[in-house]
Amino acid sequence: MDAASIRNALATVDAPADAGEAERCATLLAELERWNRTVNLTAIRDPDEMVTAHLLDSLVARGLLHGVAVLDVGTGAGFPGLPLAIAEPDRHFWLLDSTAKKIRFVEHAAALLGLGNVTAVAARAEDYAPGRRFDTVIARAVATVPRLLGLAGHHVGEDGVFIALKGRDPAEELEALPAGWAYDVIPLAVPGLAPGSRHAVVLRRAG
Repeated sequence: MDAASIRNALATVDAPADAGEAERCATLLAELERWNRTVNLTAIRDPDEMVTAHLLDSLVARGLLHGVAVLDVGTGAGFPGLPLAIAEPDRHFWLLDSTAKKIRFVEHAAALLGLGNVTAVAARAEDYAPGRRFDTVIARAVATVPRLLGLAGHHVGEDGVFIALKGRDPAEELEALPAGWAYDVIPLAVPGLAPGSRHAVVLRRAG
């Protein structure tokens, strides 16, 4: 998909992009498609499906970000972190994954796209010791919400947020939420996906 088509797609999720941002997004997906031919990074290989399931599904979280320091836990091949870093150049994104080949792609893509606001980290969330906490911790389709908090909740700053990007409303998961967290569940509309198929759980430290 070319940059003009990408730019039109971004406008459907209130993520208007200039020509440079759209070109970077198009380059990212083209590079992901190229790597996927030899390195298994993602099961989604159709370019149009990549726009929906990787690009738009990442950027719908843009308005939920808090502060300037963002940790993407279990980023895989760089989603949602890389599209968000393209759209939000004034924020810095740490993209964390324990799979070395995926972090190699993240490093390659960030360098290719000139994303100086991306740091790629090969580590497990529970072992990562950056010496700081983050304004936003975000995770997409990694684990249940209670499990996510157990793995990475300690990375959230005192006034920060944890954004868990989920499919259907995860009401059952939230019944097992550990004490000390308050949350909101926000429906997300991703063009090309069925209504009600995407939600964000935005968690903050209670009190």
